Amino acid sequence: MAERDLVSEIRKVDGKGYRSYRDLKGSYVLEDWTLFIDHVQGDTFAAPSRMRLRIPQKEARFPEWTYSSRIREIALRDLIARRFWEAGRMRARGGMGTGGSGKISIPRPGQEILERSSVVINNKFIEVRFTAGLPAQARRIEGDSAIELLTEHLPTIVRESMLFDSYKEKRIQQHIWCAEDAHALRSKLEPMGLVAFIADGSILPRKSGVDQWPLSNAVPFRSPLSLRVKVDLPNVGRVTGMGIPKGLTLIVGGGYHGKSTLLEAIKHGVYDHMPGDGRELVVTVEDAVKVRSEDGRRVEKVDISPFIGNLPGGLSTNDFSTDNASGSTSQAANIMEALEVGTSLLLIDEDSSASNFMTRDRRMQMLVSKDNEPIKPFVDRIGPMMESQGCSCVLVVGGSGEFLDIADTVIMLSSYVASEVTKVAKDVAATFPSDRESEAEEPFSSSYSRVPLSKSLDPSRGGKDVKVSAREVDILTFGKEDLDLSSLEQLVDLSQTRTLADAMVLAWQMMDDETSMAELSAKVTDRIKEKSLDCLGDVNGERAGFRSHELIGAINRLRSLVVYQKDRST
Repeated sequence: MAERDLVSEIRKVDGKGYRSYRDLKGSYVLEDWTLFIDHVQGDTFAAPSRMRLRIPQKEARFPEWTYSSRIREIALRDLIARRFWEAGRMRARGGMGTGGSGKISIPRPGQEILERSSVVINNKFIEVRFTAGLPAQARRIEGDSAIELLTEHLPTIVRESMLFDSYKEKRIQQHIWCAEDAHALRSKLEPMGLVAFIADGSILPRKSGVDQWPLSNAVPFRSPLSLRVKVDLPNVGRVTGMGIPKGLTLIVGGGYHGKSTLLEAIKHGVYDHMPGDGRELVVTVEDAVKVRSEDGRRVEKVDISPFIGNLPGGLSTNDFSTDNASGSTSQAANIMEALEVGTSLLLIDEDSSASNFMTRDRRMQMLVSKDNEPIKPFVDRIGPMMESQGCSCVLVVGGSGEFLDIADTVIMLSSYVASEVTKVAKDVAATFPSDRESEAEEPFSSSYSRVPLSKSLDPSRGGKDVKVSAREVDILTFGKEDLDLSSLEQLVDLSQTRTLADAMVLAWQMMDDETSMAELSAKVTDRIKEKSLDCLGDVNGERAGFRSHELIGAINRLRSLVVYQKDRST
């Protein structure tokens, strides 16, 4: 139908009850564009209506080079999403009615360049999926306002965000090249024997915990000469920065001098960042996992025996389960679950770790004998773990020098200035030798994989339809359960959490009571790569790419989860 048909349909329902807006569902040709109204909200205070606007590529005219590779396509889609959101915010119209009347929006992108379902682009068309608050007063349709919204306001937003001519080509190049360079840099880490890279000139401190823009007047990062490496990138050319090598790297220094800030940047280096973020060329191996203690979490049949021996009463830790994990058992489980899915780098901050899990000094060893302490301290297990699992570790420490003996690299932060002090640290360790005794000599091994049972994942509520949602980045609802995902610190976007909820449903549908956690995560991510984020359910613009570690991390936190262990050696 044409624009005049849309106007005619709105005139027919003008002044009627809000539900009459449902008569508008369908597709309409506006100029050379097509508007799809896929879902109409129940009233002005409900979730807004879902729509799509599609423009033929011959009208949008984005050059093929802007989406000629997967990373370029993702970056372009991300940029268009940002521009559409900005245009919708700038042109938001008040006075169109109650509730969300008159608002046109898509999920607001953060600093990270993520694959998003809100924009689709190919050589035939460009499509933006958005939401719109259809205008009403006291639940009576405001026809004139609706016509203005969809035939004047919306086309203005489209012209400002969905046409190549509305951009300065330099901005498109900058956004695409920024993502492309970070992606290329990350691919070079493994051949260079590195797990992370922090470019010279990067701005690591953030304005605040709730404002992720770079801190003004912050000290630009400068690599120590001994760790400085040069890398040639496809667009920006040669860059220099600090390469963090494989092995155990300690980040040390006084409080408030930048240790955790550096680790935070490394933690988020699994994502590409937009121009102006300050961390554009801070990259980390894509499977890096930040782990911490997590008092009170549920653990289901995890083999934590490499870190914790049998508990009092003869309770085995080869298949440890609890509804209320302690700091030490939760941290052990978090590490083993990360290794189970597959990681080449663990990121740990002493401040968010269980102190008794990390180490025990000589005095405590003398007071509480090894026979009465089931915990095998991390300081004694990290070497065997790295050797057997092929896993590196970046560890922030400020209160214990016990890790100095086994560190491969030691980086000190002083007023946010980094220096390499490995030799000094080794001299200190030799001059003041630790008198503690190792509490675990055996090899690090776990021969079990875990298989989730499909009957233990129920996304419905009382036998009704599937019910999953996400209210915040770290709060996910799956059926009857509300999951706290705050310990999955590498989740950065509400759209990711919404996507995780849908992906958990897909994982449940794929379960056959024989597929392990690691295999299941691979199946889900492979399906999405093959068919796009749209394979997760209804077509909408509220999804964003995620990692398999966060998917399995969310499943592991279900209190209904039941698994059985399968011996990998058989």
